[in-house]
Amino acid sequence: MNVEGTRNVVALGTPVVYYSTDYVFDGRKREPYLESDVPRPLSVYGQSKLAGEGEVREGWIVRSSWLFGWTGKNFVRTMLALGAEREEVAVVDDQRGSPTYVGHLAEATRELIELSPGVWHVAAEGDCTWAEFAEAIFEEAGIHCRVRRISSSELGRPAPRPANSVLRSERPEAPRLPHWRKGLRACLARL
Repeated sequence: MNVEGTRNVVALGTPVVYYSTDYVFDGRKREPYLESDVPRPLSVYGQSKLAGEGEVREGWIVRSSWLFGWTGKNFVRTMLALGAEREEVAVVDDQRGSPTYVGHLAEATRELIELSPGVWHVAAEGDCTWAEFAEAIFEEAGIHCRVRRISSSELGRPAPRPANSVLRSERPEAPRLPHWRKGLRACLARL
């Protein structure tokens, strides 16, 4: 879907906005990733998103990270459900990113299409680990649930994930999103 679906859209001959991911990077860099950094995906998902980027001939490639919103399956909705039924959840504390609210990303996309086509990093300000994000979700939602911090190896997911996937833009005209906590509050208000 990430490659052939994109190829089919591009074949229509109109500029496209292609949403890509922080998972195109391997997570070994200690600073935030910029548009000029060379992608090195660890997983098939990251590889397929990068291949999809290669299909875009005319348009905007928007790399974002840790998306969440008021609909669909995402980390915020999962934590709210688990927090309502459990006293404790185990959450990874060795992966760092910038949780990005889809409402803020949609607003930034409107700004972006007025700018030159190309690769753009558009993610929320600030960064955190998944465990810190879970703690913030419970705090903001008023849920009393403990977060037990674990490592990625303890979680045992089959697909590798980057340890650092914080994205920032090196382009001065890039849209700037609010801090991820503001996005979390906006999302919770819609729920």
